[in-house]
Amino acid sequence: MKRISILGATGSIGQSTIDLVRRDREGFDVVALTGGRNIARLAADARELGAALAVTAHDELLDDLRAALAGSGVEAAAGATALNEAAARPADWVMSAIVGAAGLAPGLAALGQGATLALANKETLVAAGPLVMAAARDSGAQVLPVDSEHSAIFQALRGEDPDTVERVVITASGGAFRDWPLERLATATPAEAATHPNWDMGQRITIDSASMFNKALEVIEAKEFFGIHPDRIEVLVHPESLVHALVGFRDGAMIAHVGPPDMRHAIGHAMYWPRRSDLPVARLDLAQVGQLSFHAPDPRRYPALGLARQVMAEGGLAGAIFNAAKERALDHFIARHLGFCHMSEVVEDVLAREMPATRPNAAGFSLDDVFEADRRARLCADAVVQERIE
Repeated sequence: MKRISILGATGSIGQSTIDLVRRDREGFDVVALTGGRNIARLAADARELGAALAVTAHDELLDDLRAALAGSGVEAAAGATALNEAAARPADWVMSAIVGAAGLAPGLAALGQGATLALANKETLVAAGPLVMAAARDSGAQVLPVDSEHSAIFQALRGEDPDTVERVVITASGGAFRDWPLERLATATPAEAATHPNWDMGQRITIDSASMFNKALEVIEAKEFFGIHPDRIEVLVHPESLVHALVGFRDGAMIAHVGPPDMRHAIGHAMYWPRRSDLPVARLDLAQVGQLSFHAPDPRRYPALGLARQVMAEGGLAGAIFNAAKERALDHFIARHLGFCHMSEVVEDVLAREMPATRPNAAGFSLDDVFEADRRARLCADAVVQERIE
């Protein structure tokens, strides 16, 4: 039986992971579940799965969690320290699905105790890729990708010599506004951006899909995870969302990973790796699909992709700055302080202001450096937004 913990259990990735655990109760022993403000969901899942520990990220909700777990035998805890302690509890496999930079420290804690880290948190590698991969090497831990695109690359590379890889192509649905006229994007609302044509995801990742900031993060993540030179990482818009990534080799061949837009495939692949197991995902009928389409992303519609190239060229702490600025710009868009098109402008401005200050640490940086760059970038983003409002 595999001992597992699920960090971010109440989000869409966490709930899909729990769905798979429910279907194989004999295969998994749940050590810890963590969540945010959805205390009822967190407590119900912890009770059902017999978790040893349930943690909410919010200190002020500890009493609510304790009340919801009363009589269950499940330990309750709250706050950032408790999240890290939950991740550090002995487990064989840990799902890292906490949204944003908040997932970095718990992910490192899981690696520190030698657990296999199933990484659904893009920001972990974007902000601190070298630190994370070094931590995995030092502890002998395995990092497995759960993003559908990186899982696809991982599967396509299985058994292949990395030196024969010529290029990697990451696909993107194009998000909610892929067919909108460019001039209409300026009036796009958070509610409109949070409706995805193919995937069922949370609000923030769905809006990031519409702006393609999620794909910008994935390009950086691919560089860090697989050690691929940025010039060899491509992005194509693929409206059907059935081909998740392609790997091209020096003999001209390409291997594509094709599957339904269902995150349980990538999650299940990581849960059962290195073997494959039966998964409750749809089987594609390619005759019914009929055709697959691809086209290059319009840089005017998706400026985030160009910013990702800039971040990769800069290196060092640029990823931490980029991610923090993106998170705050998204916060302000959701709060209606920013227009949809202004998010990328804010991130660009923060990069220009903050990257010069971090260059002394470019050759090597610590976790404290990452947190400091993150803090400064968030403050800078807020200041940039305030300047625009005034």
